[in-house]
Amino acid sequence: MNERIDVGAESVAWSPCHLGEGLTVGRECSIGALAHIGRNVRLGNGCRIQGGAYIADGSILGSNVFIGPNATLLNDLYPPSKDSTKWLPVRVASGAVVGGGATVVAGVSIGENSVLGAGATLTRNLPKNEVWVGTPARYHSTREEYERKGGRESTTNGED
Repeated sequence: MNERIDVGAESVAWSPCHLGEGLTVGRECSIGALAHIGRNVRLGNGCRIQGGAYIADGSILGSNVFIGPNATLLNDLYPPSKDSTKWLPVRVASGAVVGGGATVVAGVSIGENSVLGAGATLTRNLPKNEVWVGTPARYHSTREEYERKGGRESTTNGED
């Protein structure tokens, strides 16, 4: 049975999960069962990390980021380097979505309000307000087109 873990600031994690030392969690976040959140990770307000996700040490997530089930954010280009001074954390800007089973390679950034599709592998920076899919991930559409196809209002604010 999953146990609710209060991680402060109206945020919750569901056991069993791993919460690394030095984790900073914003307000109203949710971390799913079987997620692994590494050391010195920062989660902005309203982040939702689904079950089985792996967030490597040092990763930085902005506000309202969604990480799908079994998604992986890496930090080591040459594993296992065992030298944390060579690690390159992933940065995910506010409003971004990482689909289930997607992989983000060490040192890569995901722009504000962008979407990385399910199962994709991101090997280079994803610009803001874009949707990328595939392996390796490539441009698919704008976030506005993505939201229209999903029957939702755009989450972008129209600023560039």
